[in-house]
Amino acid sequence: MKLIGFSFNKISVEKFSPATRETKINTSIDISEINSPNSGFFKPKGELLEIKFKYTIEYSPEIAKIELSGAIAIEVEAKVSREVLKQWKDKELEDDFKITLFNLIIRKANIKALQLEDEMNLPYHVPFPTLKAPEKKE
Repeated sequence: MKLIGFSFNKISVEKFSPATRETKINTSIDISEINSPNSGFFKPKGELLEIKFKYTIEYSPEIAKIELSGAIAIEVEAKVSREVLKQWKDKELEDDFKITLFNLIIRKANIKALQLEDEMNLPYHVPFPTLKAPEKKE
């Protein structure tokens, strides 16, 4: 699977109230559409798939919500493309394909989500590494 393109078509963040110690953060990815676009402009070695998605981060109870919707274009082997499109008719995806796809979406969407969280003064939905001073030996 090769990433060909990634774009957002909706970026939404809404803050309802300040975060508290009890704030719970839940993330989800929903796939709304998978198709094989006809592109006269781009001639891949394999097959192109366009996947439309929505990445949501919810801060509860009723604190904030971030929604990022967009599309990702990937190149896959013809056999994989046929299998994915066949499975998608039943709104199913093979776990290996789904995990790889979700990791591509997460890698791109998390960068935008972290920027929005910083601007809206929301807790980050992923932990950042922290440095600690070495323990002093007596």
